[in-house]
Amino acid sequence: MLQRLQKLIETSRLKYLVFGVLIFVFSVSSSSWYYNTTHELLITYCIRTTLQIAMAFIIIEFLIPYFLNKRKTTIFTISIITTLLIFYCICTLIYIHYFEIAFPSTYTNYIKRFHDTSFSGRLTNISEFISKSLYLLYPTFLLLVLKLYLEKQHLLKLNEQKKTAELAALKHQLNPHFLFNTLNNLHALTLKKSDDTSKVIEKLSHILDYILYRCNDDYVTLHKEIELINNYLSLEKIRYGDRVKITFTQHVSGDEKIAPLLLLTFIENAFKHGVAQEINQANIEIQISKENDQLVFSIKNSVPQVIKEKEKTTSIGLKNIKEQLELLYPKTHDLIINNGSNSFSARLKLDLI
Repeated sequence: MLQRLQKLIETSRLKYLVFGVLIFVFSVSSSSWYYNTTHELLITYCIRTTLQIAMAFIIIEFLIPYFLNKRKTTIFTISIITTLLIFYCICTLIYIHYFEIAFPSTYTNYIKRFHDTSFSGRLTNISEFISKSLYLLYPTFLLLVLKLYLEKQHLLKLNEQKKTAELAALKHQLNPHFLFNTLNNLHALTLKKSDDTSKVIEKLSHILDYILYRCNDDYVTLHKEIELINNYLSLEKIRYGDRVKITFTQHVSGDEKIAPLLLLTFIENAFKHGVAQEINQANIEIQISKENDQLVFSIKNSVPQVIKEKEKTTSIGLKNIKEQLELLYPKTHDLIINNGSNSFSARLKLDLI
């Protein structure tokens, strides 16, 4: 306990010393007119500032952490009142035994406030107690405001770091998911010894180059994302051929900014759940447009009529995309998903940055 107390005092001493100097300089510069000599001015505010900083230190470093933060409000209230009474007693003794004797002309009018100028008489003067308490407490209020501001800034920084870490984790989950699906496509073509294998490798190299080196920023141009989508669709067309009909329409300039790999996840999901198990021809409709200051992305895919009897699970990609949207577009996106018996559709609106 003693070691903890010593460490607390050592770490807190400097900031209270600096703040005490600032309070002292401000008080001296604003009250020089009231005192007869510079000596009196400096001595007076040296003592007053010491008392103010001592009270601030006790309240902020001890009473608040040990009582208020632990929800011992009754003990905290009693401790505050006791501290104020002790400091008021100290102030009164200093006034009686030093200030009023050393600088009588300055405190002539001050003494007239009291009907009873004795120590006990002054202690029972409620208005004087309140006045002295407020004067002693104002540096404490300033330090508390500063402390709360710094803690808020620290919390914001931690939240930003957490947000960055979460986004990185989501992207690490998303990229392997995409690569797994694409490598499966390449594997299937290799088994067939298809002439399209070289085309797939070329498209895949472009995709890997984008994922590994060109989408590390929080936001990229929509043109790059559309290029990625076209490469992906080319791979899937080679794999599925006439088994899937794809319609991809765009009504954007391509200069808009968007979080990377957001849209591709929806398209992956459409092929995984709408094409892979389809016996007949599957349909996928993709549209990207701009409405006012919003980017609108919609995708619709047919659902296979023959579905194996198994428990439905939530798509990893869609789950990640929802989490990523909450991080990158909090309260600035709108995602509507309709999962019908014959078709699946998703419509995403994003506020452009």
